[in-house]
Amino acid sequence: MSVVPAQAVAGAVPDTGARTEEAAPLAPRARLVPALGAVYRAQLSRARVARIPLLFVATFQSIGIMVLLRGVVDGGDPARAVVSGSSVLVVAFVALNLLAQYFGQLRAGGGLDHYATLPVPPAAVVLGAAAAYASFTVPGTVVTAVTGCVLFQLPMTHLWVLAAVLPLAGAALAGLGAALGLLAPRPELATLCGQLGMSAALLLGVLPAGRMPEVIGWARDLLPSTYGVEALARSFDPHPDWIAVGADLGVCAAVGVLSLAVATWAYRRAAAR
Repeated sequence: MSVVPAQAVAGAVPDTGARTEEAAPLAPRARLVPALGAVYRAQLSRARVARIPLLFVATFQSIGIMVLLRGVVDGGDPARAVVSGSSVLVVAFVALNLLAQYFGQLRAGGGLDHYATLPVPPAAVVLGAAAAYASFTVPGTVVTAVTGCVLFQLPMTHLWVLAAVLPLAGAALAGLGAALGLLAPRPELATLCGQLGMSAALLLGVLPAGRMPEVIGWARDLLPSTYGVEALARSFDPHPDWIAVGADLGVCAAVGVLSLAVATWAYRRAAAR
């Protein structure tokens, strides 16, 4: 009985030329700025139909509050607080309340899985959605501020401060709303947290701070929208303290960066589950 060497057997097998093909490299991850623009445009077109009626509700709500308080508040610092607080309340309703509901529903419905498959940075998803929702607050906030100035006979000379208050307060509140929606274990809790946040912005932002108890004043200092309200209220003075206005806007900017960073972390945490 002869033994055929293994090398001969191996050599007898014909070479078919079949080779394992190397896996094709994945597409490069999109850069932050182009991805942010794409997400922003997509969210803006999506929310245009669904959120515009709610924007009217937010605007009419703020104007209604000012009309009700017109019979109680005559002028001076309380009038400035009412007008500035009602204007920022529009931002809180859309950027905080609605964004918390949106991300809560997105997480519960598996919508985060769709974004996780896209080659976009997590920061682009959070920033794009936050910027889109905050953009819807611009017309309502301007209309509310102008209406309040007419109702309470406040000067509109420095109303351009809204151009700084809107994006900074909107970033702070949108980041907070996104974080609440992504961290809440159920969409019902996200809705509840958004409603409570908007109620806090209503009670602590619209009512004059000088008439509140000291404990409530401490809670007011912890609310991000407070500093946007203060910056806008100072602009109604005949000679505004621009250093104080800049300091309030600086706090808004710092809180906005922090809240958006927390929201980005919460998005990564929710998408990884």
